[in-house]
Amino acid sequence: MLASVRTAAVFGIEAVAVSVEVDVSFGLPGLVMVGLPDAAVRESRDRVRSAIRNSGFAFPQHRVTVNLAPADVRKAGAAFDLPIALGVLAATGIVTTRAITDALLVGELSLDGSMQPTRGVLPIAASARRNGCHRLVVPSANAAEASIVEGLRVLPVNSLQEAVDVLNHAVEPRAVARPHRETELADEPDLADVQGQALGRRALEVAASGGHNLLLVGPPGAGKTMLARRLPGLLPPLTFDESLEVTTVHSVAGLLPAGGGLVATRPFRAPHHTVSEAALVGGGSLPRPGEISLAHHGVLFLDEMPEFSRRALEVLRQPIEHGTVTIARAARTVVFPSAFMLVAAMNPCPCGHFGDPRRACRCAPSVVHRYGSRLSGPLRDRIDLIVPVAAVPASDLARLASGETSAEVRRRVLAARNRQAERQRDRLNARLAAGQLRGAGFGVTNAARSQALAAAETLHLSARSYHRLLRVSRTVADLDASDLVTPQHVSEALQFRGDETI
Repeated sequence: MLASVRTAAVFGIEAVAVSVEVDVSFGLPGLVMVGLPDAAVRESRDRVRSAIRNSGFAFPQHRVTVNLAPADVRKAGAAFDLPIALGVLAATGIVTTRAITDALLVGELSLDGSMQPTRGVLPIAASARRNGCHRLVVPSANAAEASIVEGLRVLPVNSLQEAVDVLNHAVEPRAVARPHRETELADEPDLADVQGQALGRRALEVAASGGHNLLLVGPPGAGKTMLARRLPGLLPPLTFDESLEVTTVHSVAGLLPAGGGLVATRPFRAPHHTVSEAALVGGGSLPRPGEISLAHHGVLFLDEMPEFSRRALEVLRQPIEHGTVTIARAARTVVFPSAFMLVAAMNPCPCGHFGDPRRACRCAPSVVHRYGSRLSGPLRDRIDLIVPVAAVPASDLARLASGETSAEVRRRVLAARNRQAERQRDRLNARLAAGQLRGAGFGVTNAARSQALAAAETLHLSARSYHRLLRVSRTVADLDASDLVTPQHVSEALQFRGDETI
């Protein structure tokens, strides 16, 4: 007796169709599994056997062979439990073959036959639609996530018994409402909470408008982290396509909450400085997304940036430049998206008080230089805005008035981004290629270009830093609703180059 059911395996943020073939034949009782299963899949033998028996069905007292095809693709995770169990029941005639011909099955089983949520359901649902499956059987906790994909009938189940009833007798499961996205940002920290810090607030506005990377430099307690955590509230809401990409990455990483649908808010990731390279950029024998991919279309915040390992910081260079990260393994190469805004904070020296008028610095000049050198030149070149953040005296906090709210600043950011969309076809200034900076449509006056060139010579800027100066100047002009970049805009952009000796 032979049965075949459809499922899928997740690699990167894509899902590959997998066929679970089950053969029940005469021989010594046992379950043999082939087709490159990993340890979690091999362990499903005991889970499947117990789940079938505890659901009131008889496990066949024959030789059961399970083949996961294609055989040259490694299968990982516990999501194959349900298709294997239903394949065994189909091979023994308990589930009708007709009931599973157009269905794709995915889910982890407990020993009592109940369903557990599984990761990667969203790309699996997209794969089901591409491969002509009209129905998708998933754990109820993953139903909202799966229903994001249109044109697919999602069948949520809570147990193996319920899955058999749904397939055999067309029992209607509870309806799944298609998730909608909330764009309300009231829960985001508000910029009005920040008192003083006019230059830092303006830097956040420029960074949000053009998608620029930002480094805040200042003594402890100056408000660097407070500023950084308010950046997501200045960014426009996620579009549907952006929400879909962010949700896919979080689904593959297993970070979506039970019953969660589309991710509505821009991600904000703040890994600790002890994070490993693999955790930061992704990796593993079966690659998983790292922090830079989890920050896709959002913000990656590196607090105390010099405390991160040099190797971890250097692996950021290629993802920052290209917006993707490629993880190569012997069996397969996967590409994760990583179009994030980098926001970092650092002290000017190990004690944190270099240049602070309130407290004397205890560090020798060589120590200060060595501390700043932990950020390599190539990495520094990829940071558009380097902003000094001075501490606000406690005596000034009581008399300083609250600044603009995030909502007020966000309106200007949206207007600036709309100007970029009209001029550059939805490409942010930070993502413009060097050739586009020389085009007539970029709108730089001769006087502004001459000033930028003179500044590059004086500050010994690299070609990359010069181009980033032009991009920031273009963003300042967009905030000023100007079609042309003038020397005034270049002058303001130069304020955000900070102390180049840091």
